[in-house]
Formats: sequence, structure tokens, C-alpha cells
Amino acid sequence: MTDCTIIGGGPAGLNATLVLGRARRKVILVDSNDARNKVTSASHGFVTRDGVTPSEFRELAHQEFSHYPSISTVEDKVIEIIKKADGFTIKTELGKEWATRKIILATGMKEKFPNIPNLRNFYGKSIFNCPYCDGWELRDKPLALFGEVDYTFHTAQILRNWSQDLVVFTNGEELTKNHEKKIEELNLRVETSPIRLLTGKDGMLQKVELENGLVIERVGGFITPELVQASELGTMLGVKLNETGGYHSDEVGNTKITGLFVAGEASNVYPAQLIIAAASGVETAMAVNVELIHDGILGSEI
Repeated sequence: MTDCTIIGGGPAGLNATLVLGRARRKVILVDSNDARNKVTSASHGFVTRDGVTPSEFRELAHQEFSHYPSISTVEDKVIEIIKKADGFTIKTELGKEWATRKIILATGMKEKFPNIPNLRNFYGKSIFNCPYCDGWELRDKPLALFGEVDYTFHTAQILRNWSQDLVVFTNGEELTKNHEKKIEELNLRVETSPIRLLTGKDGMLQKVELENGLVIERVGGFITPELVQASELGTMLGVKLNETGGYHSDEVGNTKITGLFVAGEASNVYPAQLIIAAASGVETAMAVNVELIHDGILGSEI
């Protein structure tokens, strides 16, 4: 019987694994190595690791795990969780199966992008979703902003902190009177024509071509995609979603399913930052350890 299985090897899952390993808990981290930030070349805003690549961050974490004999890692995908009286049974895509007392879902979110041709060619290289993560690198440059109009206006206000040269593209979404009033208040340039094509080289944006024939030069930009759960494992167990789309839980990730916890973006979608997800993993791991102690299960090295 494993003390805890952590599903998802992003920052939340990695930090939860480390904390539980240091708490002398027998843990298994299941990681399919398909994190949302895998497309980007560098992660920012994490003190002492500013500019680290996602793969390097993951590799460093796994190196640290080697110091703790109670930590095991499995590169696989969990496809089924069966609730038992004393915990859960885990089943994976590669046919592995084991029993665990507790589970931390740290499966994160995935993006639902607007219908913009070849957007993914640029996403993570010159088009990003978080100004706090990548605004510095694009400071004072001519930028594009894509996304649903209402939320895009909020992002535009923030993004102007890094660049005043900003064009909002609605990709065919028409403007209401309230939108037009907001545009005037913010003194924004807004193009409503559908986007025909994004052009550039090696993932670096150069131009936005519109269906009305207009071509606007931009060297980078931001997008406000909808974020949805990357895994349905929580839903399959009966956990509801909260108002932001995360799995409903208390402040330390405890769900209504006894023994099931959620951490990182799986529980709290916004703001989506590496350091916040990692901190969530710490809090949830501590809560799991306390619950195990209350259950009469003390930690011991393997």
C-alpha cells in the first residue's frame, strides 16, 4: 500500500512529491511528461530559476528525488481510479496497478484556443498567455493581443505596462456599444476582421494578415485562451468544478472524496504561474501528511 500517489508531474506534482518524500512517505509520482508549459522555451518568475526551461526544471526535480528512497516515479498515464474502503486502486495506460491510501491530482489545465490559423506554430515562442511570465522579453515591442473581447480588454490594460504599441484582434467577434465605449476609454486600436494567417519564421511572429486584406506587422503577442481540465479523473470520481473551472476543494486541496486531493492549476486555475502551482503542491502535500498521521499512519523510509 502506497501512502500517496501524485498524478501529474508539473510544478505542483513535483513539489508535492518532494515534500512527501521528505516526510518519509512512500509515494509514487505518475507523470506522462506532457505538461502545458512544455511548448515554451523558458519559464520566468520563479526565484533562483528564472529562465529555466520546463525540461530542465523537471530534470532537476527528479535529480533531487534520488536523495529520498521512499519516492518512486513512473512515466505513464493513469486511466482509472477505483475508490476502495481503505483508499484507491490506480490503473495505468501501460497496464500497471497498485493500491494507494491518498491521491493528489496535479494534472493541470489545457488550453482551448480560438480559431486562428497556424496559431500553434507561434505559441510558446513569440505568442504567450501570461504577461507576468513573458512580458519582460517583449517589452516596448509592437505586440498583438488575441482572445475573447471582454477578457482581452482587461489583459490589454495590464499588458500596456510592458508595451504601449498594442493591437487587439477580435478575429471576427463583433463589438457592442459597451465594447466601443471601453475602446475609447482605453484608447485601443482594435481590428475586428477575421485573421487569415499569422506569418513569421521559426515560431517568431512577423505579421498578422486579415481577411479584409490588411497586414499588420507585429513581433510577438499574447492570447487569452480558455483553460479547461487536462484530465477527467476528478470528474469520474464525482468531484465538481468550481467557478474558475478547477476541481472544487478547500484551501489545501481536500475534495469531498475522502483521500482525494487536488493541487496546482487542477484546483485553482488563475493566476496560472509556475511558482504559484509549486506552492500549492507544498500546501497540499502537508495536508496529506497530516491526514495520514490522523489516520494513524506514520512515515518510514523504504
